[in-house]
Amino acid sequence: MKRVLANLGHFLVVLLVLAVPAAALALALGLDVDYGDDMRAYKVGDEGPHVFRTAEGWQVDHIRGSRAEGFWLERHRHAAGQGFDATVQFPLDDSRFTVRVEPDIATPPVVYDDGQPLLALSDVEGNYRTFRDFLIQQRVMDRELRWTFGRGHLVLVGDFVDRGASTTQLLWLIYKLEQAARAQGGHVHFILGNHEIKNLQGNFQSAHKKYIGAAGILERQQHELMGPDALLGRWLASKNSIEKINGHLFVHGGLHPGVVAAGFDLAQMNRLVREHYRRPYFPRPQPLPEDLLIHTQTGLAWYRGYVENEASQAQVDATLRHFGAKAVVVGHTPVWRVQKRYDGRVLAIDVKHPLDYRGSMPPRRSEGLLIEGGAYSRALADGSRVAL
Repeated sequence: MKRVLANLGHFLVVLLVLAVPAAALALALGLDVDYGDDMRAYKVGDEGPHVFRTAEGWQVDHIRGSRAEGFWLERHRHAAGQGFDATVQFPLDDSRFTVRVEPDIATPPVVYDDGQPLLALSDVEGNYRTFRDFLIQQRVMDRELRWTFGRGHLVLVGDFVDRGASTTQLLWLIYKLEQAARAQGGHVHFILGNHEIKNLQGNFQSAHKKYIGAAGILERQQHELMGPDALLGRWLASKNSIEKINGHLFVHGGLHPGVVAAGFDLAQMNRLVREHYRRPYFPRPQPLPEDLLIHTQTGLAWYRGYVENEASQAQVDATLRHFGAKAVVVGHTPVWRVQKRYDGRVLAIDVKHPLDYRGSMPPRRSEGLLIEGGAYSRALADGSRVAL
Protein backbone atom coordinates (compact mmCIF):
# COMPACT_ATOMS: atom_id res chain seq x y z
CA MET A 1 0.00 0.00 0.00
CA LYS A 2 2.87 2.37 0.85
CA ARG A 3 4.40 1.70 -2.56
CA VAL A 4 1.10 2.50 -4.28
CA LEU A 5 0.79 5.76 -2.35
CA ALA A 6 4.42 6.63 -3.09
CA ASN A 7 3.94 5.97 -6.80
CA LEU A 8 0.75 8.01 -6.78
CA GLY A 9 2.58 10.86 -5.11
CA HIS A 10 5.36 10.72 -7.69
CA PHE A 11 2.77 10.71 -10.46
CA LEU A 12 1.02 13.78 -9.04
CA VAL A 13 4.33 15.64 -8.67
CA VAL A 14 5.27 14.86 -12.29
CA LEU A 15 1.80 15.88 -13.42
CA LEU A 16 2.12 19.19 -11.59
CA VAL A 17 5.59 19.81 -13.01
CA LEU A 18 4.25 19.23 -16.53
CA ALA A 19 1.03 21.18 -15.96
CA VAL A 20 2.72 24.42 -14.94
CA PRO A 21 4.74 24.93 -18.16
CA ALA A 22 1.80 23.65 -20.22
CA ALA A 23 -0.45 26.29 -18.66
CA ALA A 24 2.20 28.96 -19.22
CA LEU A 25 2.53 27.92 -22.87
CA ALA A 26 -1.26 28.01 -23.29
CA LEU A 27 -1.38 31.53 -21.89
CA ALA A 28 1.47 32.63 -24.14
CA LEU A 29 -0.41 31.29 -27.17
CA GLY A 30 -3.61 33.02 -26.12
CA LEU A 31 -5.50 29.80 -25.40
CA ASP A 32 -8.32 29.63 -22.88
CA VAL A 33 -10.87 27.10 -21.70
CA ASP A 34 -14.63 27.62 -21.82
CA TYR A 35 -16.83 26.10 -19.14
CA GLY A 36 -20.51 25.90 -18.33
CA ASP A 37 -23.34 26.06 -20.82
CA ASP A 38 -26.42 28.10 -19.91
CA MET A 39 -29.28 26.34 -21.67
CA ARG A 40 -31.02 29.63 -22.36
CA ALA A 41 -28.53 29.92 -25.23
CA TYR A 42 -30.63 27.35 -27.09
CA LYS A 43 -33.96 29.07 -26.45
CA VAL A 44 -35.70 29.74 -29.76
CA GLY A 45 -39.01 30.90 -28.32
CA ASP A 46 -39.18 34.71 -28.84
CA GLU A 47 -36.31 34.56 -31.36
CA GLY A 48 -36.55 37.35 -33.90
CA PRO A 49 -37.56 39.42 -35.62
CA HIS A 50 -36.65 37.78 -38.91
CA VAL A 51 -37.75 40.05 -41.73
CA PHE A 52 -38.13 38.75 -45.29
CA ARG A 53 -39.07 40.40 -48.56
CA THR A 54 -42.09 38.88 -50.30
CA ALA A 55 -44.07 39.70 -53.43
CA GLU A 56 -46.50 41.71 -51.27
CA GLY A 57 -43.91 43.60 -49.19
CA TRP A 58 -42.21 42.62 -45.91
CA GLN A 59 -42.98 39.62 -43.73
CA VAL A 60 -41.94 39.86 -40.07
CA ASP A 61 -41.66 36.60 -38.12
CA HIS A 62 -41.12 36.05 -34.40
CA ILE A 63 -40.86 32.52 -33.05
CA ARG A 64 -43.16 31.97 -30.08
CA GLY A 65 -43.69 29.06 -27.69
CA SER A 66 -41.37 26.46 -26.21
CA ARG A 67 -40.44 22.81 -26.53
CA ALA A 68 -43.04 21.95 -23.87
CA GLU A 69 -45.98 23.79 -25.44
CA GLY A 70 -44.85 23.68 -29.06
CA PHE A 71 -43.65 26.48 -31.35
CA TRP A 72 -45.54 28.78 -33.67
CA LEU A 73 -44.88 31.91 -35.73
CA GLU A 74 -46.21 35.32 -34.89
CA ARG A 75 -46.34 36.92 -38.33
CA HIS A 76 -46.96 40.48 -39.44
CA ARG A 77 -46.93 41.94 -42.93
CA HIS A 78 -46.04 45.45 -44.08
CA ALA A 79 -46.12 47.25 -47.42
CA ALA A 80 -42.88 47.37 -49.41
CA GLY A 81 -42.06 51.04 -48.74
CA GLN A 82 -43.41 51.18 -45.21
CA GLY A 83 -41.24 51.39 -42.08
CA PHE A 84 -42.35 49.60 -38.93
CA ASP A 85 -41.37 48.90 -35.34
CA ALA A 86 -40.26 45.49 -34.09
CA THR A 87 -39.31 44.18 -30.66
CA VAL A 88 -36.10 42.25 -29.95
CA GLN A 89 -35.81 40.05 -26.85
CA PHE A 90 -32.62 38.81 -25.14
CA PRO A 91 -33.29 35.55 -23.25
CA LEU A 92 -30.39 35.71 -20.78
CA ASP A 93 -31.82 38.64 -18.81
CA ASP A 94 -35.25 38.81 -20.48
CA SER A 95 -34.55 42.37 -21.66
CA ARG A 96 -36.18 43.89 -24.72
CA PHE A 97 -35.69 46.80 -27.07
CA THR A 98 -37.60 48.25 -29.98
CA VAL A 99 -36.05 48.87 -33.36
CA ARG A 100 -37.46 50.92 -36.22
CA VAL A 101 -37.09 48.90 -39.42
CA GLU A 102 -36.63 51.04 -42.53
CA PRO A 103 -36.40 48.82 -45.62
CA ASP A 104 -34.53 51.41 -47.74
CA ILE A 105 -30.83 50.50 -47.56
CA ALA A 106 -27.94 52.56 -48.94
CA THR A 107 -24.25 51.75 -49.34
CA PRO A 108 -22.21 53.97 -46.97
CA PRO A 109 -19.36 56.25 -48.08
CA VAL A 110 -15.79 54.95 -48.06
CA VAL A 111 -13.92 58.02 -46.71
CA TYR A 112 -14.75 60.20 -43.70
CA ASP A 113 -12.71 63.12 -42.37
CA ASP A 114 -14.19 65.18 -39.56
CA GLY A 115 -11.77 64.87 -36.65
CA GLN A 116 -14.41 63.46 -34.30
CA PRO A 117 -13.59 60.82 -31.62
CA LEU A 118 -13.57 57.22 -32.75
CA LEU A 119 -14.08 53.94 -30.87
CA ALA A 120 -13.32 50.68 -32.67
CA LEU A 121 -13.75 47.04 -31.68
CA SER A 122 -13.93 43.74 -33.52
CA ASP A 123 -14.74 40.04 -33.31
CA VAL A 124 -17.56 40.15 -30.76
CA GLU A 125 -18.88 36.93 -32.37
CA GLY A 126 -22.57 36.88 -31.54
CA ASN A 127 -22.29 38.03 -27.90
CA TYR A 128 -24.95 40.69 -27.42
CA ARG A 129 -24.56 41.25 -23.66
CA THR A 130 -20.82 41.75 -24.00
CA PHE A 131 -21.30 44.31 -26.77
CA ARG A 132 -24.15 46.12 -25.01
CA ASP A 133 -22.39 46.38 -21.66
CA PHE A 134 -19.11 47.51 -23.21
CA LEU A 135 -20.80 50.34 -25.11
CA ILE A 136 -22.64 51.44 -21.99
CA GLN A 137 -19.44 51.53 -19.94
CA GLN A 138 -17.61 53.40 -22.70
CA ARG A 139 -20.44 55.95 -22.87
CA VAL A 140 -21.36 55.25 -26.48
CA MET A 141 -24.94 54.63 -25.37
CA ASP A 142 -26.89 54.68 -22.11
CA ARG A 143 -28.71 51.85 -20.33
CA GLU A 144 -31.84 52.52 -22.39
CA LEU A 145 -29.68 51.91 -25.51
CA ARG A 146 -29.82 55.55 -26.55
CA TRP A 147 -26.82 56.90 -28.48
CA THR A 148 -24.67 59.18 -26.31
CA PHE A 149 -21.51 59.45 -28.46
CA GLY A 150 -22.63 62.61 -30.25
CA ARG A 151 -20.87 63.07 -33.59
CA GLY A 152 -18.38 60.31 -32.82
CA HIS A 153 -17.62 57.22 -34.89
CA LEU A 154 -18.28 53.69 -33.64
CA VAL A 155 -16.31 51.38 -35.94
CA LEU A 156 -17.09 47.65 -35.89
CA VAL A 157 -14.22 45.86 -37.60
CA GLY A 158 -15.93 42.61 -38.56
CA ASP A 159 -16.92 39.20 -37.18
CA PHE A 160 -19.93 40.17 -35.12
CA VAL A 161 -21.80 37.03 -36.30
CA ASP A 162 -21.28 33.27 -35.72
CA ARG A 163 -20.22 31.26 -32.66
CA GLY A 164 -22.33 33.10 -30.09
CA ALA A 165 -26.03 32.49 -29.56
CA SER A 166 -27.02 36.18 -29.68
CA THR A 167 -26.33 37.08 -33.31
CA THR A 168 -29.91 38.20 -33.97
CA GLN A 169 -29.97 40.56 -30.98
CA LEU A 170 -26.50 41.89 -31.72
CA LEU A 171 -27.25 42.72 -35.35
CA TRP A 172 -30.49 44.48 -34.50
CA LEU A 173 -28.74 46.56 -31.84
CA ILE A 174 -26.14 47.65 -34.41
CA TYR A 175 -28.98 48.46 -36.82
CA LYS A 176 -30.70 50.54 -34.12
CA LEU A 177 -27.51 52.39 -33.15
CA GLU A 178 -26.76 53.18 -36.77
CA GLN A 179 -30.02 55.11 -37.02
CA ALA A 180 -29.60 56.79 -33.62
CA ALA A 181 -26.04 57.92 -34.42
CA ARG A 182 -27.08 59.35 -37.77
CA ALA A 183 -29.79 61.44 -36.09
CA GLN A 184 -27.11 63.15 -33.97
CA GLY A 185 -24.52 63.55 -36.72
CA GLY A 186 -22.53 60.50 -35.60
CA HIS A 187 -21.72 57.30 -37.43
CA VAL A 188 -21.75 53.55 -36.93
CA HIS A 189 -19.44 51.83 -39.40
CA PHE A 190 -19.88 48.09 -39.90
CA ILE A 191 -16.83 46.75 -41.76
CA LEU A 192 -17.53 43.20 -42.87
CA GLY A 193 -15.33 40.37 -41.67
CA ASN A 194 -14.86 36.91 -43.09
CA HIS A 195 -17.70 35.51 -40.97
CA GLU A 196 -20.25 38.06 -42.20
CA ILE A 197 -19.16 37.21 -45.74
CA LYS A 198 -19.43 33.49 -44.99
CA ASN A 199 -23.00 33.99 -43.80
CA LEU A 200 -23.88 35.98 -46.93
CA GLN A 201 -22.49 33.07 -48.95
CA GLY A 202 -24.66 30.56 -47.07
CA ASN A 203 -21.82 29.17 -44.95
CA PHE A 204 -23.12 28.71 -41.39
CA GLN A 205 -20.62 26.09 -40.21
CA SER A 206 -19.56 28.36 -37.34
CA ALA A 207 -23.05 29.50 -36.36
CA HIS A 208 -24.55 28.52 -33.01
CA LYS A 209 -26.69 25.37 -33.11
CA LYS A 210 -29.69 27.40 -32.01
CA TYR A 211 -30.04 28.78 -35.53
CA ILE A 212 -30.53 25.36 -37.07
CA GLY A 213 -33.71 24.94 -35.05
CA ALA A 214 -34.76 28.55 -35.58
CA ALA A 215 -34.52 28.20 -39.37
CA GLY A 216 -36.66 25.06 -39.27
CA ILE A 217 -39.40 26.73 -37.23
CA LEU A 218 -39.27 29.69 -39.61
CA GLU A 219 -39.94 27.15 -42.40
CA ARG A 220 -36.70 28.09 -44.11
CA GLN A 221 -33.23 26.74 -44.70
CA GLN A 222 -30.50 28.31 -42.60
CA HIS A 223 -28.82 30.13 -45.48
CA GLU A 224 -32.05 32.07 -46.05
CA LEU A 225 -31.62 33.86 -42.69
CA MET A 226 -28.98 36.06 -44.36
CA GLY A 227 -30.12 35.54 -47.93
CA PRO A 228 -30.98 38.23 -50.49
CA ASP A 229 -34.62 38.30 -49.32
CA ALA A 230 -33.71 38.72 -45.64
CA LEU A 231 -33.57 42.33 -44.51
CA LEU A 232 -30.53 41.71 -42.30
CA GLY A 233 -28.82 39.95 -45.19
CA ARG A 234 -29.54 42.85 -47.55
CA TRP A 235 -28.33 45.32 -44.91
CA LEU A 236 -25.07 43.42 -44.36
CA ALA A 237 -24.48 43.14 -48.11
CA SER A 238 -24.58 46.94 -48.37
CA LYS A 239 -21.60 47.38 -46.03
CA ASN A 240 -18.00 48.07 -46.96
CA SER A 241 -14.95 45.85 -46.48
CA ILE A 242 -12.57 48.76 -45.93
CA GLU A 243 -13.01 52.40 -44.97
CA LYS A 244 -10.75 55.34 -44.26
CA ILE A 245 -11.89 57.37 -41.25
CA ASN A 246 -9.97 60.41 -40.03
CA GLY A 247 -6.83 59.21 -41.79
CA HIS A 248 -6.99 55.61 -40.50
CA LEU A 249 -7.79 52.53 -42.55
CA PHE A 250 -10.18 49.99 -41.04
CA VAL A 251 -10.22 46.48 -42.48
CA HIS A 252 -10.99 43.17 -40.81
CA GLY A 253 -8.01 41.08 -41.92
CA GLY A 254 -5.47 43.43 -43.43
CA LEU A 255 -3.96 44.65 -46.66
CA HIS A 256 -1.68 42.23 -48.45
CA PRO A 257 1.34 44.04 -49.95
CA GLY A 258 0.07 43.05 -53.38
CA VAL A 259 -2.69 45.66 -53.24
CA VAL A 260 -0.09 48.37 -53.80
CA ALA A 261 1.43 46.63 -56.80
CA ALA A 262 -2.07 46.13 -58.24
CA GLY A 263 -2.83 49.85 -57.80
CA PHE A 264 -6.23 49.33 -56.18
CA ASP A 265 -8.01 52.29 -54.62
CA LEU A 266 -10.52 52.08 -51.76
CA ALA A 267 -13.68 52.47 -53.84
CA GLN A 268 -12.47 49.88 -56.35
CA MET A 269 -11.62 47.36 -53.62
CA ASN A 270 -15.03 47.73 -52.00
CA ARG A 271 -16.79 47.31 -55.33
CA LEU A 272 -14.84 44.18 -56.26
CA VAL A 273 -15.21 42.52 -52.87
CA ARG A 274 -18.91 43.39 -52.67
CA GLU A 275 -19.47 41.68 -56.01
CA HIS A 276 -18.27 38.47 -54.33
CA TYR A 277 -20.18 38.79 -51.05
CA ARG A 278 -22.53 36.05 -52.18
CA ARG A 279 -20.04 34.01 -54.22
CA PRO A 280 -17.53 31.84 -52.34
CA TYR A 281 -13.92 32.13 -53.43
CA PHE A 282 -12.44 29.35 -55.55
CA PRO A 283 -9.07 29.19 -57.32
CA ARG A 284 -9.27 29.86 -61.05
CA PRO A 285 -6.93 28.39 -63.68
CA GLN A 286 -6.10 31.98 -64.63
CA PRO A 287 -6.50 34.23 -61.55
CA LEU A 288 -8.18 37.61 -61.90
CA PRO A 289 -6.74 40.74 -60.27
CA GLU A 290 -9.57 40.86 -57.72
CA ASP A 291 -8.75 37.34 -56.51
CA LEU A 292 -6.10 38.91 -54.30
CA LEU A 293 -8.89 40.77 -52.46
CA ILE A 294 -11.19 37.79 -51.88
CA HIS A 295 -8.68 34.95 -51.45
CA THR A 296 -9.03 33.18 -48.09
CA GLN A 297 -5.41 33.97 -47.26
CA THR A 298 -4.72 37.32 -48.92
CA GLY A 299 -8.20 38.85 -48.98
CA LEU A 300 -9.21 41.99 -47.10
CA ALA A 301 -11.26 39.98 -44.63
CA TRP A 302 -8.73 37.13 -44.34
CA TYR A 303 -5.13 38.38 -44.39
CA ARG A 304 -3.25 37.76 -41.11
CA GLY A 305 0.16 39.08 -42.09
CA TYR A 306 0.19 42.07 -39.75
CA VAL A 307 -0.22 40.01 -36.58
CA GLU A 308 1.71 36.97 -37.77
CA ASN A 309 4.60 39.23 -38.84
CA GLU A 310 4.55 38.20 -42.49
CA ALA A 311 4.70 41.79 -43.76
CA SER A 312 7.82 43.92 -43.46
CA GLN A 313 7.89 47.44 -42.05
CA ALA A 314 8.70 48.74 -45.53
CA GLN A 315 5.65 46.98 -46.99
CA VAL A 316 3.37 48.38 -44.30
CA ASP A 317 4.74 51.88 -44.85
CA ALA A 318 4.32 51.55 -48.61
CA THR A 319 0.71 50.45 -48.21
CA LEU A 320 -0.13 53.39 -45.98
CA ARG A 321 1.56 55.84 -48.35
CA HIS A 322 -0.46 54.39 -51.22
CA PHE A 323 -3.72 55.15 -49.40
CA GLY A 324 -2.56 58.35 -47.72
CA ALA A 325 -3.22 56.89 -44.28
CA LYS A 326 -1.59 57.26 -40.88
CA ALA A 327 -2.23 53.69 -39.71
CA VAL A 328 -4.38 50.62 -40.35
CA VAL A 329 -6.68 49.04 -37.74
CA VAL A 330 -7.34 45.29 -38.02
CA GLY A 331 -9.20 42.50 -36.25
CA HIS A 332 -9.39 38.83 -37.30
CA THR A 333 -6.21 37.55 -35.61
CA PRO A 334 -6.45 37.38 -31.79
CA VAL A 335 -4.15 39.39 -29.53
CA TRP A 336 -4.12 39.52 -25.74
CA ARG A 337 -4.88 43.21 -25.69
CA VAL A 338 -5.27 46.10 -28.12
CA GLN A 339 -1.77 46.87 -29.29
CA LYS A 340 0.44 48.82 -31.66
CA ARG A 341 2.60 46.97 -34.16
CA TYR A 342 5.04 48.04 -36.90
CA ASP A 343 6.10 51.24 -35.10
CA GLY A 344 2.48 52.13 -34.43
CA ARG A 345 1.47 51.92 -38.07
CA VAL A 346 -0.74 48.85 -37.40
CA LEU A 347 -3.23 48.64 -34.53
CA ALA A 348 -4.49 45.12 -33.73
CA ILE A 349 -7.79 45.01 -31.81
CA ASP A 350 -9.10 41.42 -31.94
CA VAL A 351 -9.22 40.52 -28.24
CA LYS A 352 -11.20 37.59 -26.84
CA HIS A 353 -14.48 39.02 -25.61
CA PRO A 354 -16.56 37.39 -22.84
CA LEU A 355 -19.17 34.88 -23.93
CA ASP A 356 -22.82 35.56 -23.15
CA TYR A 357 -23.71 32.03 -22.09
CA ARG A 358 -20.41 30.47 -20.99
CA GLY A 359 -17.48 31.24 -18.69
CA SER A 360 -13.80 31.15 -19.61
CA MET A 361 -10.50 30.49 -17.85
CA PRO A 362 -8.66 32.78 -17.71
CA PRO A 363 -11.55 35.29 -17.62
CA ARG A 364 -12.02 37.27 -20.79
CA ARG A 365 -12.13 41.09 -20.82
CA SER A 366 -13.37 43.25 -23.67
CA GLU A 367 -11.22 45.99 -25.13
CA GLY A 368 -11.54 48.48 -27.93
CA LEU A 369 -9.43 51.22 -29.49
CA LEU A 370 -10.18 54.88 -28.82
CA ILE A 371 -8.71 57.48 -31.18
CA GLU A 372 -9.25 61.02 -29.95
CA GLY A 373 -7.27 64.18 -30.52
CA GLY A 374 -4.55 62.25 -32.32
CA ALA A 375 -3.95 59.96 -29.31
CA TYR A 376 -4.55 56.20 -29.08
CA SER A 377 -5.99 54.51 -25.99
CA ARG A 378 -7.12 51.06 -24.98
CA ALA A 379 -10.80 51.33 -24.11
CA LEU A 380 -11.49 48.82 -21.31
CA ALA A 381 -14.64 47.01 -20.23
CA ASP A 382 -14.96 49.00 -17.01
CA GLY A 383 -15.16 52.27 -18.96
CA SER A 384 -11.58 53.35 -18.33
CA ARG A 385 -8.99 54.20 -20.99
CA VAL A 386 -5.27 53.43 -20.96
CA ALA A 387 -2.90 55.30 -23.27
CA LEU A 388 -1.19 53.15 -25.91
